[in-house]
Amino acid sequence: MKYLLSCLLCLSALLTLAQKPSFTVRQISLPKELEYYDNQFSGLAISRGKLFLLSESRLQDQAEAKLYTVQLSDLDRKLRDTTYVLPYQKIKLLGLPALRARMKTAGQEYEGLEALMITKDVVYLSVETATPSSNCYLLKGHLQANTVALDTTFLLALPKPPAPNGSHIYNAGFEAAVTAKKELVAFFEYNSFSGQNYAYGFRKPHLTANSTIDKLPFSPLPFRITDVTPVGRNHFTAINYFFKGAGGDTIYRPPATDVANTRLVTGPEGFKNYCRLVDINLKNNRFTWQPLWEFPEQYMGYNWEGLVAYKQGYFVINDKYTPSRPYRTTLLYLQGSH
Repeated sequence: MKYLLSCLLCLSALLTLAQKPSFTVRQISLPKELEYYDNQFSGLAISRGKLFLLSESRLQDQAEAKLYTVQLSDLDRKLRDTTYVLPYQKIKLLGLPALRARMKTAGQEYEGLEALMITKDVVYLSVETATPSSNCYLLKGHLQANTVALDTTFLLALPKPPAPNGSHIYNAGFEAAVTAKKELVAFFEYNSFSGQNYAYGFRKPHLTANSTIDKLPFSPLPFRITDVTPVGRNHFTAINYFFKGAGGDTIYRPPATDVANTRLVTGPEGFKNYCRLVDINLKNNRFTWQPLWEFPEQYMGYNWEGLVAYKQGYFVINDKYTPSRPYRTTLLYLQGSH
């Protein structure tokens, strides 16, 4: 009987392993304007047959508030013909300086845009604020031919979950927004609180600047979430990234007692960058997760910030940081092998 049970457990493990996807990494060369590192792309979305690329739009650095779009048909052609030069369009974000001014009046320091979600002609954006600020924000705008007109009356505060001592997690904001069961769900970057971790849910049909928050429990997840994309049947794929940095970034290091996760982010010379995709499942109003796929070693050192599912794979983009200088924007297509 014990032998039979052991065989069944082994078979279950093998079936689980066999179900994990594998991807071929396709790097997509970009026109110079899109490749420019200080676009600092932070989110991706697909709508209207186009891939939308969200710039962090760091107004404090005199950056332009903008998105770019590339036709999916052109990306398909680029994947067939690597010499093809991608056409693109710039989409200006209107109204962001006025919203930043409202944040400043409330004592909150704008740092940049992080999450991007598009539903028909409505665009949702999340704002990351400086670490001492108590709130991040959700913005809403109207998508037009070559602009997004932000609603300057809509500024929905997203309170940052505090650490047990009341402090805020270093450099952490709401990095992703998705639709789940008719709610807009915002995911916080840090999900390793010793107590309960939550994603924030909002009733989307009635979303206002005063909407109440539904807290959806989320199983503790190490490292960072930098973006999330829906893949169907209440499943979502997320970028789970670890940056080896010192200082405030050490908050993302797993405790030494967490042997399995420590092994993922350490090597002979100490801590190392690490990145993987994880599967997130929503069931009974709770989020749980499982590891899905690890990035190849040569892509571990990129700060991957944007993710969107497409066909049997994903587009993924970095903000600007690459393993070595000169920094540049890097767009990948992770092409599913089965």
